[in-house]
Amino acid sequence: MADRRWRVLAAGMAAQASIAAVGLGLPAIAPQLRDRFDLSLAGTGALLAASTLGVLVGLLPWGATADRLGERPVVVAGLAGAALALALAALADSALGVAAGLFLAGLLGAAANVGSGRAVARAFPRRQRGLGLGLRHMATPLGGALGAAALPVAVAVAEPRAAFLLLAGLCALGALAAAAGLVPPPARDPQPARRGPGPLRDPRIWRLSVGTALVVVAQIAVLSFLTLYLHLERGWSVGAAAAALVGLQLVGGASRVLAGALSDRLGARVRVLRGLALAAAAALAVAAALLALPDVPAAAALLVAGILAMSGNGVSFAAAAELAGLDRAGTALGLQNTVLFVAVAIAPPAFGAAVAGLGWTAAFALVAVLPLLGAAVLSPLAARERGGRRDQGDQQPDGGDGDGPGGDGLQLEAAAATGPRPDLPADPDGERGGQRAGGETVGDGH
Repeated sequence: MADRRWRVLAAGMAAQASIAAVGLGLPAIAPQLRDRFDLSLAGTGALLAASTLGVLVGLLPWGATADRLGERPVVVAGLAGAALALALAALADSALGVAAGLFLAGLLGAAANVGSGRAVARAFPRRQRGLGLGLRHMATPLGGALGAAALPVAVAVAEPRAAFLLLAGLCALGALAAAAGLVPPPARDPQPARRGPGPLRDPRIWRLSVGTALVVVAQIAVLSFLTLYLHLERGWSVGAAAAALVGLQLVGGASRVLAGALSDRLGARVRVLRGLALAAAAALAVAAALLALPDVPAAAALLVAGILAMSGNGVSFAAAAELAGLDRAGTALGLQNTVLFVAVAIAPPAFGAAVAGLGWTAAFALVAVLPLLGAAVLSPLAARERGGRRDQGDQQPDGGDGDGPGGDGLQLEAAAATGPRPDLPADPDGERGGQRAGGETVGDGH
């Protein structure tokens, strides 16, 4: 059972990294694409945004499909289709043809975003789920770094079409990894229909999505404009500013793992998310106040703020999956990702307009308010979680680890929606009745 978890995690990370290389790697060859197709700056931006728009459209349908069919066929079909779309983009002679190929690649590749997250959430027990999803979320910056490093080399050797063929190859490899590694969980007896609202009508999922999206706006503002600020306002070279961004991405990716492990240790997801949101808000406010100081304190404050803002991604996935129940995690993750991608699309132009109209200091101060609002939106969920954990502690003997039936507040609510299943046998993790410890259903979702 433990071997299967890590096998699923490795396959999920490979799948996610392959599609992340598309959206996060292509900006590295933006100048070459602009020259090849004689594009304006706006046209170049539109071309680069095509794959992100496709992902935005595809997330929710792919999530619902994963709940019905399972993760492996969804991720394999999606990444194989994305590879074909990228190959077609390589053959296109016009910017419109390339944009169409990139849109299709994002639309189909979105299967990896939700499918790999759902697979990892179901493979790991609650006591390790935050760690597992934190590691899986490291795949996004790693895939982006791989794309950003490899695509300029491909273009230098051949033409921009070589970059699309390279990305097609990466997606094909991701599909193969998913086919080999996304092993379905052990077969179980049929599950009864889950009572209660589905994820699309569950106000808790919407609250979680909106609260985390407010933090993501701050994250994207820092990631999108850090290099520009350091280069234009501080006089750093392009290479030095880019190195600062790479360092932020790498440390931020590691922080996702640490945040996930912390949420496992505390038996709390939303409380950790809320704490990170408050810390990010404070760090951004401090950074705004330090922008008038020399480079070292100003840049260090921005880096710390960016790291804190991006730390909670894996924890938010775990929270969404546990609130909805693992049998409906695909739809929940699809909804959450859709809301987050809307925030990702809005953040750069909105922050750019704020800088143009108000200046850097005021713009960063304004952004600091958003994680604070996110923490306020998450507060009711955090209070329920805290109350559920306290009730569990009252019922457990001393020394309980919190992994027994009931779990934290999120799992108590999920258990109330489904009811116990004493007729089903215990699984290898000691979790009985077709439910993970904490009341999460672990049927195969077919």
